[in-house]
Amino acid sequence: MIQRTPARIEARDASRSPEVSGDGVVQPHWQQILSQSITTPEQLLGRLGLSPADFYEGAASGHKLFPIRVPEPYLARIEPGNPDDPLLRQVLPVADETKTQPGFVSDPLEEAAAIQTTGLIRKYTSRALLMVTGQCAINCRYCFRRHFPYGDHRLGPDDRQQVTDSLMASPDINEVILSGGDPLAVNDRLLAQWSDLLDSVPHLRRLRIHSRLPVVVPQRVCDAMIEWLAGSRLQKILVLHVNHPSEIDQATRQALRRLADAGVTLLNQSVILKGVNDSSETLSALSETLFEAGVMPYYLHAFDPVSGAQHFDVSDTRAVGLVNEMLEQLPGFLVPRLVRELPGRASKTPLGLGS
Repeated sequence: MIQRTPARIEARDASRSPEVSGDGVVQPHWQQILSQSITTPEQLLGRLGLSPADFYEGAASGHKLFPIRVPEPYLARIEPGNPDDPLLRQVLPVADETKTQPGFVSDPLEEAAAIQTTGLIRKYTSRALLMVTGQCAINCRYCFRRHFPYGDHRLGPDDRQQVTDSLMASPDINEVILSGGDPLAVNDRLLAQWSDLLDSVPHLRRLRIHSRLPVVVPQRVCDAMIEWLAGSRLQKILVLHVNHPSEIDQATRQALRRLADAGVTLLNQSVILKGVNDSSETLSALSETLFEAGVMPYYLHAFDPVSGAQHFDVSDTRAVGLVNEMLEQLPGFLVPRLVRELPGRASKTPLGLGS
C-alpha cells in the first residue's frame, strides 16, 4: 500500500486558494466555482436573457422534482437568448418532466438489485462500481440516476473497510470504477485515501473514473488531483461525458492535456438525446472535437428510459441509422460503439449496425 505522509495530504487539501495556470492566469479554486453554481430557474433564465413568462412554469415544476445545478464555466458556453441551445436543453427543466409515460421508470438499469455492500455495485464479472458520492457538478435532466436514493447508500469512513474486504474477497475483480454522482466532486484528500485503499488490493489492475467535472469545470484538474492520480500504481482511465462539441472549449482542452500528460487514458461516452445531438453531423463533429482534444470516442449510449426524461428519447432504429451515417463520414476509430445497457446482462449490449 502506498503511504502518503500527513504533510502531503494536508498540502493536497489545503485551502480553496486559487491556482496559477501555465500562462500565468490566476484560476479560482474549483470548489469555489461549484459553490457559486446556478441553482434556481430565475437565475438561469435571467443570466441567459430568456423570458420567465415563456419558460418559468415548466422550469419551476421540473426544478421541484430534480433541482437545477449549472456551474459558471458551463453556463458561459450556452448561447444567450437561444432557448434551443443544445447545452441549455441538457440543464433547463421543462414541463414534460412532470408527465408519466409507460415504460419509463425510476431505476431503468435495476441497480438496486446489484448493490453488493454500501456504495459498491457489482453488475459485471471483472468490474465493480464504487459510488463515492451522490453529488454532481451539474444536474443533467436526462440522468438515469436522477431518482437514485443516494442518502441510503452514502459511504462513510466506517464503510471503507467493508468495501476493501469485499474487493479482497473477489479476486475476479480487476477494475474499480469510481462513480456517483460525480466522484470528482469529492475533495482530493478523500480521493487520495480511496486511491491508497484500492492500491492495497493486489488483484486490481485499473482505476476507472467516470466524471463530467473536467468538462463542466476545467479548473477541477488541479495540482492536488494530478498528485494522487500520479501516485497510484493502477492504470488510470478517465471516462468523460460529453454530448455536444460546444461543451469543449480552450480551458477544457488545457485540462485534458494535463491529464494525458499525467498518464491518464481519456475516453468519452455520450448519450444520444433528442434536440441535443440526434444528427450525424453533430455526432461526427463531437468525435472530431474530442479526438483533437486527446479523447477517444468510446460509447454512444441509447437512451435509458428513466421517468421524467422521456422527452429526450431517440428510438434505437433512429440511433442505428445515425451511427451508420457516421461510419460513412468518419474513420472507424472515431465512431463510438452504440450500446444499450440492459438489466441483468453481463455487459453492454451493442446495437446492430451496417444494415
